[in-house]
Amino acid sequence: MSQRSEEIFGNEMSRKVVRKAERSKESLVKKFGDDSEVDYQAYTEENPYIGGLLGVRNLKVEAPKAGEEAEEEARGFDLQKGIIVGNIRMGFGHYRISMAIASAAHAMGYTPYWMDLNSYPETTCTKVISAQNDLYSMGSRMSQKSKIFNKVVWEPINYEGFRQLSYNASDQANAELMAPVFKNVPKELPLVATHVWPAQAALHAGMKYVVNAIPDNWPMALHLAEGSLHTVQTHYAYQGYRMLNGMQKKKVLQSMPEDTLVYTGHYVDHELVENIEKDCEARLQRKKDGQPMRFLLTIGGAGAQGEIFKSILQALMSRIRRKEVALYVNVGDYAEVWDKLLLEVKGLNKVSRTHFNDWKATQEFAEKALTGRVVGVHAFAHENIFEAVYATNLLMRSADVLVTKPSELSFYPIPKLFIQRVGGHEQWGAIHSAEIGDGTLELRDIPHVLQGLELFIEEESMLRGMCESIVENKKLGIYSGAYKAVELAMKLREEE
Repeated sequence: MSQRSEEIFGNEMSRKVVRKAERSKESLVKKFGDDSEVDYQAYTEENPYIGGLLGVRNLKVEAPKAGEEAEEEARGFDLQKGIIVGNIRMGFGHYRISMAIASAAHAMGYTPYWMDLNSYPETTCTKVISAQNDLYSMGSRMSQKSKIFNKVVWEPINYEGFRQLSYNASDQANAELMAPVFKNVPKELPLVATHVWPAQAALHAGMKYVVNAIPDNWPMALHLAEGSLHTVQTHYAYQGYRMLNGMQKKKVLQSMPEDTLVYTGHYVDHELVENIEKDCEARLQRKKDGQPMRFLLTIGGAGAQGEIFKSILQALMSRIRRKEVALYVNVGDYAEVWDKLLLEVKGLNKVSRTHFNDWKATQEFAEKALTGRVVGVHAFAHENIFEAVYATNLLMRSADVLVTKPSELSFYPIPKLFIQRVGGHEQWGAIHSAEIGDGTLELRDIPHVLQGLELFIEEESMLRGMCESIVENKKLGIYSGAYKAVELAMKLREEE
């Protein structure tokens, strides 16, 4: 049993908590097996989807085939310039943050190796994560359909349940089952993890230089991986984590050591940060010229925002027909959401054009939209997860306002209108964004969402204020977190 479940930053866990962690791991072993004796081999290969854009190579893990001996060395790794981006597919958020880290690493001259622990189907690691992902996606969708479920189950779990140190103790035990995939990954490669499980698993496996890039603004023990260097995007999160505030009820906990936690700023792609001034200037010029205002609606990886999308489309149809408004709608890998919208929104088929499963065409549209005129509704869907996620990033530069739930996209440098959250922890992303001036409050019902849209359309002050704040925030380094996370990971190795 790992000591990481027994004591967390000097805070001793009760025997009850430790035993619960042990039972959690034992239960997963019964369901999915224990492959700790398998000699998984590691190698890299080109990523055909974002490899050209972000310099990404996939890190593949496979068991030796019957009759074959294990390779003595890992293949295809640049031990000097390589850096692992450890992640999981759970919604879209962790993939998007990974893309930001990879983009920054690529811009800094490094080679990012994409290690998705949910992409090795024969391993215990992926089986465990996939089961958790299915549960999370189901819960996200149910929370949008049932107010009772959301209030009684989903919000408390996401807000307080994941906040407790006892939850981290169980995660640490479960992460031991994910460690075997790291067996032959070069231990001297730095790793930036954009979900806590890759960080925990890497440490269990003996990886030496691990940065744990924490995604949320609401401090939760869920995100702790003792032994790693933790990075956070906001000063609020820094204080909450440093004191482990509220992570054990009615108790003041021993603080995280100073050298285990760093404020970096937001994790944002190099391509977006580099073009902030140009893109904000273009937004204001389009407003001045009376061009259709462009709203980018993006659905999350759990597919839970379909009903809100429908209400927005219905409310804006007359403005779309009059060419006062244009919409980008990225439904990710949920093409069925678009099909449903076509049935429910009268006249949508007459003003819309689909860009489905054609990555080249999506890239070309995004590029032309930077300088060209856009009218109507443009829907995007891609079966491949890389394309489904990164399409939003490509479209972001030419969009005027991003309409999104306040999750990982809260931290991106584009004017934002926040719709209802999916999980209580997400509300703090909207609060932070509103306070630094690049997004709205969380608008928790349709009437307020429509009010927010009208303010953007009818007035200039909302758009101008956010654009000006974004430019100023860049000067303050608020959007430089991805570069800093990479820099810290490489520095860990240099300092040893």
